[in-house]
Amino acid sequence: MAEPALPPTALPSVASACHAVLTTAQPRAKLMLARHVSRAWRAGRLDHRFDRAMPDVPARPDAPELLPPNRMPRRSSGGGEKGRVALLHALAHIEFSAIDLAFDLIGRFGDGLPRDFVDDWMRVGAEEAMHFALVDRRLRQLGSHYGALPAHDGLWDAAHDTRDDLAARLAVVPLVLEARALDVTPQMIARLAQAGDSISSRILTRIASDEVGHVAAGVKWFETVANLRGFAPALTFQYLVQCHFRGTVKPPFNDSARRQAGLTQEYYAALAH
Repeated sequence: MAEPALPPTALPSVASACHAVLTTAQPRAKLMLARHVSRAWRAGRLDHRFDRAMPDVPARPDAPELLPPNRMPRRSSGGGEKGRVALLHALAHIEFSAIDLAFDLIGRFGDGLPRDFVDDWMRVGAEEAMHFALVDRRLRQLGSHYGALPAHDGLWDAAHDTRDDLAARLAVVPLVLEARALDVTPQMIARLAQAGDSISSRILTRIASDEVGHVAAGVKWFETVANLRGFAPALTFQYLVQCHFRGTVKPPFNDSARRQAGLTQEYYAALAH
């Protein structure tokens, strides 16, 4: 499939290109545009300008149906194909939402920050698009597809709640929600391998490796912002999580993966419930 051209309204600035990703609803088109925008930035074809406001809510396809988290059907804990499809569908929705999270972060908060802020999150956005493509392809191999099951929009809700403060966004999204993926993905990988689904297990292994880098980018820029504001990073993180995160920070933690990403126990141990 040919790489899509950026629409005329998306050129030539970073902000307008990010806006184009966020306002593209169909999954295949969104992931292809995300990859294209990332390549355009690396090739120097996008100006480092922030001349377009990001939408309050990204465009969404007609499916999946988005339900409140408390109305989501419970996933089977067994190793059957139905349970594996439900797990992969939930993961596909997380990765689809994560494309928007990366490009919203750039377009909403990049003004006034160094170019390597855009470098880091363009890379993250392209990797999230690749993750979605891998999981959606696996769903199709299993006779399903993204949109076949309901999903919830908790990730975007967290982004919307932190739309006015970069430090709060970084604290809640990469340092809480994405860090949680570091904790739970090894068990998912083991369950898939035990069920004989080596293909899905390898996909999640690849995603887990990349997510360490995504959390590391979150730590890097959270500490940058905290230091610019003259605040102690760990204490600021704890304060912002208590103010802006609706859930709980709960063990068990994958301390080794978190430490690899630079997210030490100094950040999260005091918040654990």
